Formats: sequence, C-alpha cells, structure tokens
Amino acid sequence: MHATHLRTAATTLLSSYMCIRSGEEVLLTTDEGTDERVIRALAAEIAELDARPTVLRNPRLPFQGQLADPHISRPTAQAIAASDVWIDLSFPYFAGSRVHDEAMKAGRVRYLLGGDLKAEGFHRLFGMVDLDRYYDVQRQFYAFIAERGGADCRITNAAGTNVRFRLGKSTRSKPRYADRPGMYVVPGTCSLPLEAETVKGVFVVAASVHEHYELLQSPVEITVDNTIRSLSGGGSSRVFLDRALRRASKGNYGSVIHLTHGLHPAARMTGHSFIEDIRAVGNNAVGLGIPWWLPGGGENHPDTVITEQTVEIDGERFIDAGTIVMPPGLAKAAAELAPRGYGMPAPA
Repeated sequence: MHATHLRTAATTLLSSYMCIRSGEEVLLTTDEGTDERVIRALAAEIAELDARPTVLRNPRLPFQGQLADPHISRPTAQAIAASDVWIDLSFPYFAGSRVHDEAMKAGRVRYLLGGDLKAEGFHRLFGMVDLDRYYDVQRQFYAFIAERGGADCRITNAAGTNVRFRLGKSTRSKPRYADRPGMYVVPGTCSLPLEAETVKGVFVVAASVHEHYELLQSPVEITVDNTIRSLSGGGSSRVFLDRALRRASKGNYGSVIHLTHGLHPAARMTGHSFIEDIRAVGNNAVGLGIPWWLPGGGENHPDTVITEQTVEIDGERFIDAGTIVMPPGLAKAAAELAPRGYGMPAPA
C-alpha cells in the first residue's frame, strides 16, 4: 500500500466527507487492532488541514454499546466530550455506549463509526470512489424504497436464505456531507427498512460479529418468526452467536432489527473487516437483538452477513443476486458506479 494511496483516502474522508475545519479538535479512538498506517495517514492529514489531532489508544472493548460502559475510562469520556470531530477506529466500536449517547445529546461532535478498517480497505472505501456519484445512486435507492412502505418483501440467496417481511417507512437518505453534529457511517450501505414483527423465514449467514468478527467455516442458519426462534449449523460459531444474542437481548434471542444492501463499487468481502465486508455489492448486514427504539435496545447487538442477495418487492425483482435491476434509471446508475483505479486523481 503506497503512502499516496492512503493520503488520497484520508483527504477524501477528512475534507470531502467530514468537512474538517481549521482549529477543530479531532479525536481518533483506537485499540490494539487498529491499523497504524490508517492512524498515521489520518493524523498527518488532520494536521495539514490546520486542525488538532489527538490519538487515544484504549484496550479493545469486549462488547459494543451499553455492554461496553464499564470498560470505558473517565479520561476517554472527557476527551470525547471535548472534541469537535470524533473518528472511531475501535472494534468493537463506541457507538451506543453511554459516552457516545451523551456526546450525541450534547450536540457538539461529528462522530464517524470507522471500526475495523485496514489500510487497503480504507483506501478502497475512500480513495477509490467518487462520492458525488455514489451519493446520487444512494439518493435514487432511497427514493425508490420510500414509495413502497408496507409492501411485501422477500430476500433469498443461493446459500438458502429465504425470508419475507413487510417494508417499513423509509429512513432518510444518508447525508453527503458530515458537516453537522451527529453520527455518521462509512459510505457504502443503504438500509432496507422493515417492520420487525413481520419477519419470517431463514437467514443463512456467511459471516458474523459475535464475540469477534469472522468469516464462518460453515454457515449458521437463523430461523425467524417475528422473533428469532433458533440457530443451527456453524459449529463453535453458533455457540459464540448464541451467547452474544443472549447478552444483547436479556437472555432471549431478540429480533431482526436492520437489513441493508451493499452498494460500494470498490468494497471487497475480505473476511477480516466487518465495516468493509458489509459494503461489498450485494451483501446484507442483518442486525439482531433488541431494536434501538425499545428499552434496552441500541448498538449492543450482534450483526451477521449474507451475500449476493436477491430482493423482491410485491413479487417484482428489485435486486438479482446482488445486482440492482430496477427501476431502469437506478439500475443504470448503479451499474456505472465503477471504482477508480489506484492513484487516479479526483475529478476537478
């Protein structure tokens, strides 16, 4: 990985997406798994923008969300509260924890959930995409979904996934610029809103975040009928996922709480970066646990990944084995969303 590639990615993230301004306090939270090359590239570029970088390395959090609260130190919480921009490169990440929730309520910090990005994935996700073109496709995706709230939706794939649910009301399209206080994510996924109580069928998952992130040696089958009913297959991975679900759902399994569609033209299914893998074209991050709008819900939930999904809405095929096929304008724009080559400059 050449240093100029990382600098291109850092410039895109900090200037074009996070809108870093001169004099801002920019905090990088990291752990022992964070790629030092990413830290160095970001810290150097923050300084070039005349902002003030602070790199804070914590022991790796054992869990996400509120389950992480006992493991977050007071100095870390104070550094977060004093920041204008917070780029979280920890995995598990801070989102959903008490200090994260307090920072969001205070209305000062712009938070990016960067997670477990390695240098190569960091370059692919930020250095090999035209963000303006990507966000145009994302806008069209959300506009299409927004017109179909309440429709019957079915997700299948070649591995054996076969699930039906009712589409919920569409969430707003994610903003192109992270220029206001709040929570932001790495570009590359679109939400498929759902009414959680209508989900019924079987997800056959290829990867999972439970007690760590792993590409499964054999798939886990998750049977759902309103709530998660059972897990099967997967060997020891099923045991890890079972424990994680029960921790996140107060001894129960919980529900399916989010579905997505990967849309990033350069993302790859690596098996070692959850943040990149769920953005690979056609992948779906299936979130499990207690919905964030119910007591005890939040970011303390396990995630799983299915690949090459086919999505049908009211019997009409929207996505075919990962490829958007309708409506024609969206299908054409998505097909033309190609990655930039290494070292290619951004368009003027």
